[in-house]
Amino acid sequence: MSESSHPRHRLDPVVHFPIRLSILAVLAEVDEAEFRFVAETVEINAATMSKQMTILEEAGLVLVRKGYAGRRPRTWLALTPLGREKLSAHLDALRSIVEPASKR
Repeated sequence: MSESSHPRHRLDPVVHFPIRLSILAVLAEVDEAEFRFVAETVEINAATMSKQMTILEEAGLVLVRKGYAGRRPRTWLALTPLGREKLSAHLDALRSIVEPASKR
């Protein structure tokens, strides 16, 4: 088996970072979620959430929509089709790493 055929080479470094992986996993379960809800769910502060969202948005994995709920500004997040694809591929690679070769 050549080194490049190992499933770890299919892990996406943007997705693999634990906080970003957690954010993507939350967003995979919904059509759209409010910024604060996601931050609280993955147990991070707003500054950390904002930094990670910038990375995910620049990578094209998450769509950020700003608006108002009444008079209060709100930010909503949604996984893009590319984000869903990358998350799925990343999870498949992780499964390939942990499953015995006989089950692949």
